[in-house]
Order: sequence, then C-alpha cells, then structure tokens
Amino acid sequence: MQMKYTFLAAACALGLAGTALAQSQGVSKTELRLATIQDLSGPIAAIGKQARDGMQLRVDELNEQGGVNGRKVVFKVEDDGYDPKRAVLAAQKLVNQEKVFAIVGHIGTAANLATFPVMLPKKVFNFMPLTAAREMYEPLSPYTYAFIAPYYQQIREATPRLVKEKNLKKVCVIYQDDEFGEEILKGTEDGLKDIGMQLAEKASFKRGATDFSSQVAKTKAAGCELVTLGTIIRETIGTIGTARKMGYNPVFLGSAAAYSELIPKLAGKAMDGLYATMAAQVPYADDAGNKALAFWATKYKTRYGEDGGIFSAYGYIVMDMFIQAVAKTGPNLTTEGFVKTMEGMSFPTDIFGSAPATFSATKHLGSTAWRLSQVQDGKWKVVSEYSTK
Repeated sequence: MQMKYTFLAAACALGLAGTALAQSQGVSKTELRLATIQDLSGPIAAIGKQARDGMQLRVDELNEQGGVNGRKVVFKVEDDGYDPKRAVLAAQKLVNQEKVFAIVGHIGTAANLATFPVMLPKKVFNFMPLTAAREMYEPLSPYTYAFIAPYYQQIREATPRLVKEKNLKKVCVIYQDDEFGEEILKGTEDGLKDIGMQLAEKASFKRGATDFSSQVAKTKAAGCELVTLGTIIRETIGTIGTARKMGYNPVFLGSAAAYSELIPKLAGKAMDGLYATMAAQVPYADDAGNKALAFWATKYKTRYGEDGGIFSAYGYIVMDMFIQAVAKTGPNLTTEGFVKTMEGMSFPTDIFGSAPATFSATKHLGSTAWRLSQVQDGKWKVVSEYSTK
C-alpha cells in the first residue's frame, strides 16, 4: 500500500511541475469532453446503469440550455464490468484516445485505484468517484476530489452508536475480500475498540460470490447480535436472506454501499430492519415531504421509463457539482484554473438532502457527515440526523 501511495505522490508532483507547459486536454472553444466508467455488465450493473443515467440527465439538461460558458459537454461512457483490469483499459481509452478532461463518478474502490496510474500523470481529474474509500482523496492530489464520508468513518462511528442504543454485547462482520471490504472490517474493529469491545467473529467472501451460508453460519455460531456488512447490493440481499432462512435475525448494519432502494425492491420483507449509513436520500416519486425531489423523480422516470434510485441521484449530484465548478472557473477553462476553483469551492445542500460540501487546498473530501437510514415496510426511512464529528 505504501508503494502505491509513493507512486501516486510522485506522479502528482510530476504533474504539477509540468502544468505550465502542457495544454489542458478535453477543452476546446465549443466542447468540454467528460467521461465516466461504470459497471454496465457485471455484478453491480443495476446501480452502474443508474449512475450513468443520472449523469446523462444532467448533461442533457445543460446542453439543452446551451452548455457551460459557451461549451457543450461531450459525455463518454465506458463499461468495466466491475473489473479493475477492464477499468484500466477503459481509462487508457478515455485518457489517451478520447482525450477527456475528467472522469466523473467512476464506480468501485478497486476499479478507481487501478486507473489512477493512467489518469493522474496525465492530469485527468478523478472527480467524485462513487466509492467512499479513503484512497479517493488520500494522499492529497490536485486531480482527485471526493464527496462521500469514508466507509471506514461511517462504520467506525455507527457501530458503537447502535451497540449503545440497543445494548448489544457481540458484534461480527461479513465483508468482501478487497479494499472496500477491508475498510468495513477496520472501521468495525476500531469502532469497537473505542468503546472497549472486541470483534467476536469475522467472515470474508470473494467479489462476485453468491453463496453466503458459511459466513452467516460462522457469525450465528459466535452469537453475534450486530453484524456489520462489507457488502453492496446482491451480497447484502444474499447475506440477510440466508440469515433469515437460518432463523438468525441480528441487527444488520451496512455502509453507504448498501444503501439502495434495489435491496428492499428485489428482496421484499426480509430486508426490513436493515440499517445503512447514508447522506443523499433515495428519490421516491411519492415523497410528499420533498416536492422538489418528487418532481425530479418523476422527470427521471419520464425520461428513462423506470424509477430512479440512489445511484441515479449520485450520478446527477456529481455531474452537477462538476458543472458548478466549471461554471465558476469561467470561460478560460484550464486544468490549473479548475484546481484553483475547487480549492475554494463550496456546495450547498441539494434536493436530495446531501450534506454541504467544502473543499480547500488541503481538503479534497467535501464532507465527513453521515446519517442512518433503515428499511421499514419496503422503503428506506431516515432515522437519524447527520453526525457531528
């Protein structure tokens, strides 16, 4: 890990040293070339397609209004199938052939990390990736910006909170055996240490796994009352569904990666009770308490013929943030100018309820705020205020 960080730091330093000599790619008098990399064919394709569509909706709105500072956005999309090797190939195409200015909202921790050696030396921005891994903004780089409180922090703070509120005695973790899952494991362990407890049991699974019976059996045997989940959509459904069949009903806590309307939609009543950390809200079209959000949800469904989800919202949010920063940078858009803008940029709460985000020269994570939501009667309901740490 240290070697990877050292490489990134060196690459960033070289990039900064050469900015004065290089012309910003992806920018012409009439066009701004942007891209995203999503899983459109792999295990999280359902949310990858949502993210793509959310971004495309915002791009289309912008272009219909004449673009930003006189430039229309040309938006390229590549599919990596949630495979880091394919993500590298996608990034190479976008950076070296399509000559994009930035890759926005790339999904997945491992896939993002794999592309950094392709993007950062060429001064191509990795803007607001759809992962809450700390590596998205550490070590500090002028070309990386993130907006989601890290998985590690979410779980480290939420675990002891639920333990105390529900007077729980034993905690386990089931997690994906990769960088994402390790964040959940570490967050759980450290959160328990903060309140003088130890992890009772842990069980990992390989990315793409579909059978979680051994992992659930292991945590059940340990008598765990709370199980934190280093899972995304399919794995969350599989783990909880397996537990229900075994008659095992602990409190389940997922990260923002498990906060998706697809979970209760696909698995039904069995998912009731699941907690997850989150920020932006699932855009339900019948949300009477948020008319602006309901209007957006209706617009999205009219455009795509299906309900939007939380990753549709994420896609829209991150593309809108990028557009705001480009607009503020002004008509003479350059890589250096965009960096300068971002290092003093603030974003207010949006219609999705996102926490306000602020950036500086030394702070490239917009917000560390999170809150809890729970599946109740088939829908996610916010059950806490934003964290104050």
